[in-house]
Amino acid sequence: MAIKEIFEHDLLDAIRQKNETKKRTIRMVISNIKLAEVEKGDRLEDSAILSIIYKEIKMRRETIAEAQKGNRENVINDAESEIGILNNYLPKLMTEEEVRSMALKIIEDLKVSSLKEMGTVMKIMITETESRAPADLISRIVRELISNR
Repeated sequence: MAIKEIFEHDLLDAIRQKNETKKRTIRMVISNIKLAEVEKGDRLEDSAILSIIYKEIKMRRETIAEAQKGNRENVINDAESEIGILNNYLPKLMTEEEVRSMALKIIEDLKVSSLKEMGTVMKIMITETESRAPADLISRIVRELISNR
């Protein structure tokens, strides 16, 4: 079953269970998926949907950071609950060490020597990790490995 169908099925379950947090979170993701499909003019692949989920998680982490500055516990708790819900739809994430190992191999294979070539490495890394690692983690590791060469 495709991720979009899983979201639609889980939305119905959340409505039946009267789980407002899960319902609100899933509706937001479905809305963003449909918006992206309209922009693309075609159905999204699962990898694009995973990118949307990562983006939603990132936005909630930013919300948590802002809410912590203002001591807004209710906002922090809501955002953490939503992150927990969204994490259930992600594939098992790669560890930082697995990402580092993969990046090092790609950098060595391509004989990358400067940060100007980082884009090439990033493109391959994002394809190879298949959404099992956040882009910001990949970027940080690739930048670090290239800089240390």
